[in-house]
Amino acid sequence: MLKKFISKSNQSLLMRLLAENFKHQAPWYGIAIGSMVVVAVMTSASAWIMRDVVNSTVVSKDIEKVFGVAVTVAIIFAVKGLATYVQSIFLSKAGNNIIAHTQRRLFEHVLRQGLSFYSIYPSSELLVRLTNNAQAVRSVIELVVTSFIRDLFSLMGLLAVMVIQQPLLSLVSAAVGPGAILGVRVLTRKVRKIMELEIASIGQIIQSVQETSTGIRIVKAFALEDFMRRRMDKYIGDVERRANSIARLEAASSPIMETLSGFAIAGVIALSGVLVLQQGNTPGELMSFITALLLAYEPAKRLARMRISLESALVGVRMMYQLADHPIELTEKNSAIPLPEGPGEIRFKDVNFSYKNGERLFQNLNVTFPAGKTTALVGPSGAGKSSIINLIMRLYDPDVGSVTVDGHDLKDVTFRSLRDRIGFVGQDTFLFSGTIKYNISLGREGASDEEIIEAAKTANAHDFIMKMPHGYDTEVGENGIKLSGGQKQRITIARAMLRNAEILIFDEATSALDSESEIQIREALARLTRKRTTIMIAHRLSTITAADNIVVMEGGQVAEQGPQGRLLSQDGVYRRLYELQLLPSA
Repeated sequence: MLKKFISKSNQSLLMRLLAENFKHQAPWYGIAIGSMVVVAVMTSASAWIMRDVVNSTVVSKDIEKVFGVAVTVAIIFAVKGLATYVQSIFLSKAGNNIIAHTQRRLFEHVLRQGLSFYSIYPSSELLVRLTNNAQAVRSVIELVVTSFIRDLFSLMGLLAVMVIQQPLLSLVSAAVGPGAILGVRVLTRKVRKIMELEIASIGQIIQSVQETSTGIRIVKAFALEDFMRRRMDKYIGDVERRANSIARLEAASSPIMETLSGFAIAGVIALSGVLVLQQGNTPGELMSFITALLLAYEPAKRLARMRISLESALVGVRMMYQLADHPIELTEKNSAIPLPEGPGEIRFKDVNFSYKNGERLFQNLNVTFPAGKTTALVGPSGAGKSSIINLIMRLYDPDVGSVTVDGHDLKDVTFRSLRDRIGFVGQDTFLFSGTIKYNISLGREGASDEEIIEAAKTANAHDFIMKMPHGYDTEVGENGIKLSGGQKQRITIARAMLRNAEILIFDEATSALDSESEIQIREALARLTRKRTTIMIAHRLSTITAADNIVVMEGGQVAEQGPQGRLLSQDGVYRRLYELQLLPSA
């Protein structure tokens, strides 16, 4: 029966949606459906009883029958009211559970994706798909359940009353159907495309709000308020126009039904006069028929509009499945093992690697990061330094070759065991909404307050934290907006120190610090990195003078490597960088 209400392209989508969600909520939907059947039966009974109401009061004038009919009417409407309440409660319970289940499943899927996924789906689009589209899942299922149970059963019951009471009048009323179906079919074709554009515009609104919030300093510094306002006005206007278009299309089914029903009811009234006045039919039968006809109008109208509403809601469901079906490119083997304890030697062997654009970055790259030593990665932008870090953390996999820790290929070990062995501080400091203590504690689950404070002291963060309004319980704001760049970076360093990992990775970890703080942090890092495998990306060469080994990258290859003294003794890339940065110009 669903095939008659939706397009072929949406039939498989709907079947999948029902199969994945309906069975999990079967008990709640079972109760709701049972209640809907009761509502449908009581609706039909309320039309049927009108025959007895009229005949007992007008025709027979029997007071006992009148009282009996009155009690029956009261029971019918009480049962219908109770069933409607039960239907509403359990339909909402199942729907809310579906939204929660869908959002958890989508978020889990998003968390498992690699970094390339986030270049395809910006955060604004992910927000729309995890909120609006999850709501669309509930809307579609509720629409199907209510339309095909409550409305369809109510309509069938009322039609049965009409046919039994007045077969000829029922035939006249049936003339409404073909015209209504034809009109709705025309409207449905226009809804889907408009709905897709509306969802895209909602994503643009969210993106604009995010950019304004995170980039407010740039907005103010460059006086971009008018530009941002005009852009937001356009996005909001697009959503408003498309929402109005959809509203007009959905509302257009009402005048179609109203007009056709008006003609049908007018014909029924004229014909009923003939049947009652000239054919001897009882007024009660006529009243029962007319009541059933009028009660049938609303469920018939809802069923007529169902296709438009269903096509509109399925746009969001389709977008949800596009996200849910996006392949996970970086997976963990079923046979993956925890990374065994070891000294922490990292080795790249014949590694070829390229990003999605197809441009090869590494060609047969071979480099070793000795266990317990500090290795600095230097070189111009685009040389491949950050890509080496990404491969070590297994945010990407090499196309060819292997990356190993203590001889274990990273593809053969679990994600969790690898990343538990690594402490990371990035150049782009990121803090979560919450307190300072909360952000530091993310370095190691279950850390005590004493350990958190010790990590902050080691990172030279304790003094400024204690000067904050609430100390370690001070809220940092969205991405640490309430803190300075240097303060944020010292908190991220404290987070890495708390982790106490065997492998440490620092990507310009002191770039946002003043000279005095940088010296103190370097002293702290010297203590932290002792006997640990440490990799430091540095553009400021003054921060890596104590490194055991310096690897100079250029064009995706190791141009040279060795201690600073040896690299400065030869005419190479490092010496040129050093002279540009540290030697005074003539």
